[in-house]
Amino acid sequence: MEIIYEDIKNVEQTWDTSPVIPEKKRKAPLCTLLHLVAAGLGIICVILVTVVITLSIHFNTVMSEQYRENTNLTSQNLQLWTEKTNLERRTEELTREKDGLNWTISVILEHDMFQVTAHCPQKVCKPCLDGWVQFQLSCYRFFDNYWKSWEGSRDKCEEMKANLVVIESQEEQEFINNHTKVGDYEDYGYWIGLSSKDVMGKWMWVDGRNVSVMYWRTQEPLHGVACALTLPHAAPLANWNKANCDKRNQWICERKTLIKESAAQSKLIV
Repeated sequence: MEIIYEDIKNVEQTWDTSPVIPEKKRKAPLCTLLHLVAAGLGIICVILVTVVITLSIHFNTVMSEQYRENTNLTSQNLQLWTEKTNLERRTEELTREKDGLNWTISVILEHDMFQVTAHCPQKVCKPCLDGWVQFQLSCYRFFDNYWKSWEGSRDKCEEMKANLVVIESQEEQEFINNHTKVGDYEDYGYWIGLSSKDVMGKWMWVDGRNVSVMYWRTQEPLHGVACALTLPHAAPLANWNKANCDKRNQWICERKTLIKESAAQSKLIV
């Protein structure tokens, strides 16, 4: 029995001599693999972050350049538009100045001898001479307390490079009424440049134009040789009256202004 026990014990000891591997040593390969994976992922993350940052910087750079280009284009377009507007305004001003100068030249050429001292005292030209009243583009002279026939009145106007007044609008009619003086006799007034002397039965203005507006005192037929005058006593828009052309009345002369625009807007310096 002792021999058998010894043999069994020896066999057990032989089996127990197998080496025992520690648990930490068995887990070492797994931990090393995880470390490698983590390190790889970290490197990839760093690369991705670097790429994102690089792309962001590039995108911002491109957008900034486009913004600057668009800003420059907008500034250039605004500058071009401003220059175009200024040129158009200047062109309009030059065109008006040209028209005004042409108008003035045409008025001067109507005179055989243009009196610069009378029309342009101190080298500054006036639209109308002293004693004349301006309305729109015409100058008017109201001869109060002077009495002549229609033809005598017309001749007097022509001596001053003017003509008997030609009324073409309600505004002009009202202007005439506001500057005529009421006399002692209702049938006496101011000769105007309207007559039926040259063409029997047809009324025409002294410059050959047809009658476009009429402000007759009555609606009776206006036939026969006659001349027209305006009566200050009558209604403002119904005060034209026909009369014998030899009848003596006051009269109104009209001529173009020397300057096309009003005196408040323009002065011609010579």
